[in-house]
Amino acid sequence: MTLFDPPESSDARPRLAMWCDGGSRGNPGPAAIGAVVRDATVDPPELLAEVSETIGVATNNVAEYRALLAGLDAAAAFGHDELLVRADSLLLIEQLRGRYKVRSALLAPLHASAREKLRHWHRVELMHVRREYNKEADALVNKALDAAG
Repeated sequence: MTLFDPPESSDARPRLAMWCDGGSRGNPGPAAIGAVVRDATVDPPELLAEVSETIGVATNNVAEYRALLAGLDAAAAFGHDELLVRADSLLLIEQLRGRYKVRSALLAPLHASAREKLRHWHRVELMHVRREYNKEADALVNKALDAAG
């Protein structure tokens, strides 16, 4: 099985699920990240960690990658080896899967760092979700931007 294959059966649930989002007000502009880590083995999934912080001035795509990296760091603290990553950035997910090329010099080092962090997991599922299924992470982005004024 490669790093980004789906599970072998629908019964296999990753132990951790992480939702991430990044955004900027202006592109580039003041930017923030949000990530939520939950234990996916229980129903409903139990909240384990949240990340909500500003990251200075950045593009939307840079913020998406920074949110992923922060979420991966938060998830790694729990020591599990299976992770489901959910993000509403199709670019982020498809670049990580290798289906889209990374053409931006700003994104290349972030992409390389994300790929390296993902290699530490035994099994990773990458899932693009519509924005309405990423509300918690999105709310954390807006909370950080609103607090920064």
